[in-house]
Amino acid sequence: MTDKYPILKILSNRYVIVSVFFAVWMLFLDNTSYLDHRVLNKELEELENNKKYYQDEIRKDEEDIKRLRNPDQIEKYAREKYYMKRDSEDIYIIEYEGDTIHEEQSRTKSL
Repeated sequence: MTDKYPILKILSNRYVIVSVFFAVWMLFLDNTSYLDHRVLNKELEELENNKKYYQDEIRKDEEDIKRLRNPDQIEKYAREKYYMKRDSEDIYIIEYEGDTIHEEQSRTKSL
């Protein structure tokens, strides 16, 4: 029968059978399979991107902390971010169409 179908002669070789079994096992069934590596590599890439983002955020926050050591900068930050004012001042918030300012932020606070 192998004379009629030469491919059977090749496929019936025990080394080919073992090699195919090994390849299938390593690609799909093993704990360190190719599919698992693809998923883990995507996850690793995402974590590296998150790491870079958070390092940039830490750098920005450190710069803000350095700037906020000056009392004038603290006052400026409080006025701009939290709409704080001195007792003798009035604040006018001008809203344009499309702008939304939450009620919590629009309340004025005293310094």
